[in-house]
Amino acid sequence: MQLTQKETSFLKDLKEQEQTCVEKYNKYAAEAHDGQLKGLFTQIGQVEQQHLDTINQIMGGTVPAMQAGGNKQAQLNFTPTYNAASSDPNKQRDSYLCTDLLSTEKHVSSVYNTAIFEFKDTNARNVLNHIQKEEQQHGEQIYNYMAQNGMYN
Repeated sequence: MQLTQKETSFLKDLKEQEQTCVEKYNKYAAEAHDGQLKGLFTQIGQVEQQHLDTINQIMGGTVPAMQAGGNKQAQLNFTPTYNAASSDPNKQRDSYLCTDLLSTEKHVSSVYNTAIFEFKDTNARNVLNHIQKEEQQHGEQIYNYMAQNGMYN
């Protein structure tokens, strides 16, 4: 696939965004106090690495085939670790990590939204749309954790 200058520019931006996501999820998995949150961040970080690998493939001129049934990440049920009224410093720190990553997911999803409209190749658009949906699912998973632990009001 031959990329236009504009497509290449968007891919460079997406690559940078995905690298940031991978780094943040790995760092925050190590910093999180709740084991469930560590696991969630680790899982999402692995998916973000797959996104980065996919963007690199597209930058190299190859649009990978998406697996059938994609966009169906595990729906996680969280057992509350913190209660809503808790002023536990661990809860405050975990809440900060979640809030930051939720903001990151919102931003990354919007970058994908714009990029999708700029690609002429239908397969590339479909791959970028697939990734965008996964980014939205990451946001939902973080939201669900936060809601379950009295962090989102």
